[in-house]
Amino acid sequence: MVFISLTSAYVFRRGLPSFDGGSNSYVRDWGSVDLPWALLGINTAILLASSVTMEFARRQAARLAALAPVKSIPGVSLGEEKDFPWLGVTVILGLCFLVGQWMAWGALNNSGFYVSTNPSSSFVFLLTVTHAIHLTGGMIALIWAASASLLHKPLESRRIVVDITAWYWHFMAALWIYVFALLGLVR
Repeated sequence: MVFISLTSAYVFRRGLPSFDGGSNSYVRDWGSVDLPWALLGINTAILLASSVTMEFARRQAARLAALAPVKSIPGVSLGEEKDFPWLGVTVILGLCFLVGQWMAWGALNNSGFYVSTNPSSSFVFLLTVTHAIHLTGGMIALIWAASASLLHKPLESRRIVVDITAWYWHFMAALWIYVFALLGLVR
């Protein structure tokens, strides 16, 4: 709902002029958004890769939970499976995305594009910071899920935590694609 509201305000405000007291007239103060597209593209690829690794972690947790009862049967061997630390990779990729966003904001600042430059710059920062805050919440959930695995919590509770975290993480990736497309299409 937050992003739908911000989108509506973004599109609506883009078309409105502002009153300039100096000239006593309405002026168009919506500036162009010259974003560091290459850096944001790399960030997008990192976030999509983290969504893929999160899905691998979710499937791995579901597989382990499904096979747990079979492993307890005497004489039944499922073979030696190597577990890959998908959650750890997802945490690292999520941190890389947040660092990349910080770098993008730095690049905007270096080019003279600040929060208060014009209304469009305010919306760019508002949309990306709001997404980063939500993604930070996802990082907390990821770290919680990874710590549950490291601390060997009961398998079923780990599976539930990973599953819920995965759905949230996938939503954050889809939401970023939406924000990225919005900033690219509504200039």
